[in-house]
Amino acid sequence: MSETARWLSAIELADAYRTGELTPEAVAVELLDAVDQVDPSVNAFCLVDRDATLAAAREAGERFRAGTPLGPLDGVPVSIKDLLLTRGWPTLRGSLMIESDQMAWDTDAPAVARLREAGAVMLGKVTTPEFGWKGVTDSPRTGITRNPWNALRTSGGSSGGSAAALAAGLGPLSVGTDGGGSIRIPAAYCGVVGFKATLGRVPMYPPSPFAPVAHVGPMTRTVGDCALLLDVLSGHDPRDWSALATPTESAAAIADVRDLSDLRIGYSSDLGFGSNDPGIQSNTDRVVSVLEQLGATVEKVDLGWEDPAWAYHIIWFAGADVVVRGFGPGAQEKVDPLLLEALERHRDFTADDVVSANALRMEMGTTMGLFHEEFDLLVTPSMPTVAFEAGRTVPEGSASPDWTSWTPYSYPFNLTGQPAITVPSGFVDGLPTGAQFVAARHRDTTVLRVAAAYEAAAGFTMLGDRP
Repeated sequence: MSETARWLSAIELADAYRTGELTPEAVAVELLDAVDQVDPSVNAFCLVDRDATLAAAREAGERFRAGTPLGPLDGVPVSIKDLLLTRGWPTLRGSLMIESDQMAWDTDAPAVARLREAGAVMLGKVTTPEFGWKGVTDSPRTGITRNPWNALRTSGGSSGGSAAALAAGLGPLSVGTDGGGSIRIPAAYCGVVGFKATLGRVPMYPPSPFAPVAHVGPMTRTVGDCALLLDVLSGHDPRDWSALATPTESAAAIADVRDLSDLRIGYSSDLGFGSNDPGIQSNTDRVVSVLEQLGATVEKVDLGWEDPAWAYHIIWFAGADVVVRGFGPGAQEKVDPLLLEALERHRDFTADDVVSANALRMEMGTTMGLFHEEFDLLVTPSMPTVAFEAGRTVPEGSASPDWTSWTPYSYPFNLTGQPAITVPSGFVDGLPTGAQFVAARHRDTTVLRVAAAYEAAAGFTMLGDRP
């Protein structure tokens, strides 16, 4: 079998399984071997269980030989961010404070349970900063996860292990989390697709301490795979307070519509408070031009926003403080010291502050609700820069030590709970860039439809461009 089988999309792998051209067992072996060979320079995986992966692949192969596959993801390899409970494997969350030999690793997070039901083959767990607290991926437990395009650069975070694994050809699918950009930031930096669906579309359990802004979502190398994975992950789960009803429409089917002439799209290059490198601006302008060529009506817009980072910090760091304090006084000695420093900067919140932060969330949500009465979609850059030096929490020379200072286009849409995707938009100095598409709450399929049409027209996918 050709080594390039590891670069096939999930859709292509499923087709090859059905025709007998490939088997889940052979693909699993190839990918596990690739992890052994490639991952030491990237550090995307924090757990690999070869025996468990091969056993699942053999079971999938038997189903295909019997003509009884479970669905479109049966036998397809997937990696899981190490914030999501995965039965039989420890979930260590990038922290030295969690013991790996607990006997209680007997529960699947809803997303993981859905993947098992669909027959997906789990390759292993991928890295996260401690508790997913920042926009890059390094932790006291697992060290630095690097960008496959340039090992001296960050993969982004906090789903940096997922993005790096995809970009390095270590599986076509991954499941990440996004509390302020943690899917979209690393996806943009690594040149892959990352989707934060409407809050509650993909259920989460146990509840996240960042629950008001926390999402679980698909990360892939193509938009088609992203829609397919979303269909599997979506659906009501009674353990999630925010879980939506199970969708009645297929994201994968709707994402196949290419004509955009019925859509009005707003374009904001900076949301009113960002600032982009020239190459980022040029690439995003080109994305907008492609959408216009596909028939969409595009208009530059001003949302009238000021930077909502102060409100986001109240919600985010209050949650982080609860997590760290839950480990008792010994946490001070083991936790990421930069997290402790951030908590010191963002600790003195009052009840009035919390109420004001939530009031701003509601105001922003109203603004976007009214915006989407006129526009089907908002386009922004995903990130204002390309990936910076690995091992840093902020770029050199940053005016602020907070990771929100360099991610202006991601966390606002965690505050509003809207669906937002990042898709590859090109390259600057050999590093990937991304564009972000945002739709009204519950309009996840609109995001995927536009992203798929753009991808088909522009030709930027990780299947054609590899590190």
